[in-house]
Amino acid sequence: MLSIAFTGGGTGGHIYPGLAVAAELKKQLAGREVRLFWVGSSSGMDRALVEGAGIEFFGIPSGKLRRYFSLRTAVDFFKVIAGFFAARKIFKKQKPCLLFSKGGFVSVPPCAAASSLNIPVFTHESDFSPGLATKINVRFVSRSGGRVFTAYKDTGRFFPEAVRDRVTVSGNPVRSVFRHADASKGRQFLGLGEEARILLVLGGSQGAREINELVRVTLTGLTEVYTVVHQSGPNQSWDLPASEKYRPFPFIGEELPHVMASAELVLSRSGAGIWECTVLGKPMILVPLSGSGTRGDQVENARYFQEAGAAQVLTGEDVNADALLRAINLLSRDVQKRTAMADASLKIGERDGAGIIARTLFENIETHFGGES
Repeated sequence: MLSIAFTGGGTGGHIYPGLAVAAELKKQLAGREVRLFWVGSSSGMDRALVEGAGIEFFGIPSGKLRRYFSLRTAVDFFKVIAGFFAARKIFKKQKPCLLFSKGGFVSVPPCAAASSLNIPVFTHESDFSPGLATKINVRFVSRSGGRVFTAYKDTGRFFPEAVRDRVTVSGNPVRSVFRHADASKGRQFLGLGEEARILLVLGGSQGAREINELVRVTLTGLTEVYTVVHQSGPNQSWDLPASEKYRPFPFIGEELPHVMASAELVLSRSGAGIWECTVLGKPMILVPLSGSGTRGDQVENARYFQEAGAAQVLTGEDVNADALLRAINLLSRDVQKRTAMADASLKIGERDGAGIIARTLFENIETHFGGES
């Protein structure tokens, strides 16, 4: 039986795309005896999301990789080392034929461990410019004969020349359920009729305090036109009461694809989740995470979607109640503009990232393990 390892985690943006690849790879390997398992953080959301998708999960210690000084850096350094040895022990026992990494700080020890055991490492970068974890992981890709997948065409230029011939532009993997989402199911879940115009507000799997506050101060204006469906985040306090025109949820689970399909407009951060919006051809207003606590990756992502015509972006001084209301009100009245943005969004979402990656992994397995079952 072939074993295939996956890793990545810390946020839904690092887990859901990996699960999309796993699902597509299962289809590619139909009829073969295959076992998929995931190595992720022993704390946090990783285990619940992965096991919820029916994939075996192994937890390891994980420490955050920081670009700045912190008293926790020393503690996390030892967690990273412990994670390396824990992952190595798992791989020696489970004997995977390859490792696919979706990134995030938890992925570095497994990628290092796989490389040390001559297990091919494949990794994907969701953002326009690579994060620290990917910059480290590409070294293990080179040593092991794997590949680097990127969501954006220009991302390859950020890698060392020795790696660039191993880069494949795949787009971002999106779960197939988004490609088959049903707007009527979304409206049924929300209890809304066909006449309701829906603004979907997303701050990522953990929510976004900045977007939540914008919704709080603009809600009266927003609900003049839209029914606001708001994923506020499971760990954030929220005291605005639900109403006919305002539907708050700490987290929208399996119904999210259908809810998204029913939305006329999406207000969101600009992490990996915006690719789910493109599969459904949604026009977007993006408020990227920015400032001293981020490397600016979401701003870069948002600019790409803006330049492609799929989104309007609010950054810096434009992140305020007046600017948000003005942008949403203008779009709400301009059907032609919304249609053009939707078409541009759908064009970006045409690339099947999960399928492209799964086919590459399948080809590697066939080349090296074609006769095994």
